[in-house]
Amino acid sequence: MKLLTPGAEIDGFIVHECIHAGGMAHIYRVSYAQSSRDPGFPLVMKIPRMASGDGAENIVSFEVELQIHPTLSGSHVPRFVAAGDLVRLPYIVMEYIDAPTLEQWMNAHPRGDIEKIARIGTAIALAAHSLHQQNVCHLDLKPANVLLKPDGTAALLDFGLSCHAHYPDLLAEEMRNAVGSPAWIAPEQIVGVRGDVRSDIFAIGVMLYEMVTGELPFGAPTTRGGMRQRLWMMPTPPRRLREDVPTWLQEIILRCLEPEAAQRYPSGAHLAFDLSHPEHVPITDRGERTSAPGACAQLKRWIKAAGMQYRPSPLPTEQLAEVPILMVAVPHRDVSDATMYSLRQAVNRSLGIRPGARLACVTVISPSASSTSQHERSETTLHRKHLARLKQWSSTLNLAQHSASCHVLESGDVAQAIIRYARGNQVTMIIMGAATHGLQMQRFVDTVPIRVARDAPCTVILVKQQLPFQALAGTPRATPAPSTPDTSTP
Repeated sequence: MKLLTPGAEIDGFIVHECIHAGGMAHIYRVSYAQSSRDPGFPLVMKIPRMASGDGAENIVSFEVELQIHPTLSGSHVPRFVAAGDLVRLPYIVMEYIDAPTLEQWMNAHPRGDIEKIARIGTAIALAAHSLHQQNVCHLDLKPANVLLKPDGTAALLDFGLSCHAHYPDLLAEEMRNAVGSPAWIAPEQIVGVRGDVRSDIFAIGVMLYEMVTGELPFGAPTTRGGMRQRLWMMPTPPRRLREDVPTWLQEIILRCLEPEAAQRYPSGAHLAFDLSHPEHVPITDRGERTSAPGACAQLKRWIKAAGMQYRPSPLPTEQLAEVPILMVAVPHRDVSDATMYSLRQAVNRSLGIRPGARLACVTVISPSASSTSQHERSETTLHRKHLARLKQWSSTLNLAQHSASCHVLESGDVAQAIIRYARGNQVTMIIMGAATHGLQMQRFVDTVPIRVARDAPCTVILVKQQLPFQALAGTPRATPAPSTPDTSTP
């Protein structure tokens, strides 16, 4: 197909210059011929390459994108505007996001700053999580398909290889071989399993590895046999290639690159949480190692990979529902032991039915919290004191097979601090007392629990006192049936 001529009009769009000519498509700046139809943001038109030498995957992937892109919403994808007729002239018109790609950033910042890399990784993980919440797996995440927006967030491009749980998987039907970019494709994709959100986690791990070391963890294989090596091969630890890589970052990267999907982060939200809170990343042998395993260990991994059975994945939303991030808001004053006991019971029940859940224990202190001495008044001392109390309380929880961390927030508005934390960390459920932080639940009073239940972006469980204080002290009595907690789902 020849390049379009600037000034040409297609279905009411005026074509301007070509801004990208890739192997799969051409992208042009466009605008509406009628100014009254201007959407208020710049536009681009994507037209697939359909020359005689181009493969059938070009048009198939374009059909996939035409099927999936209109269903997506949110700030992490360009807004869909219009589409052309597949028979006459296939095209997609979408929002133009004026931002550099991750590939451009990496070219300008080889072996970038660790803190900056963590922020970029967090943004990409949250963008992928947004797709997964809409039952879409990208399956072609790579630096060229990631835009780094000025506000610090990321937007994802090119959904031609994606998979939507509620639509036919055209690529699986039409293509017998694995489809994906060789350097970033996940092991399960190589054997034909599509639709697992953890495949995108693997690709993010490859990008993190490349940002940190300047190298690709598995090279850029050109054959199927070369790609299959990642089913068992362990990449060189980043700390061997770059001495200033912290153990927590290597732990995160190598966990993303595990050949078994079950050993990776279960969701983009979990990955973003660790990248945002490195002090809470548990360090295992993955984070400490500075050399690749020996031949014997590699042989064991090869044998295990040879006998591994890959199974189709459940719906992305079902996968995410099994691995939520839970938050418990723990008051630090003016609260009875009975309420603390009830909170503990509610948390244990919630974790018990969600084996893959992560727990964040949070308490909010006032910036004007007073102490008896100048030393105790310091922020560091206050945080340490309340963090120690929070850890002591959380130590009594049943946290087997669960990741957990404790966080002390400082704010004059307790409700807003809880809501901001929940929104920023993709919290699925907040558990808190029905009357917490010294406030009593009263009719017509806008208390902290009421405000959180009303404005939080997730489910809120308000826990009432379940047992009288005498029962906590060991007084013999009949065990009452636990009360049903109030819930609110904004």
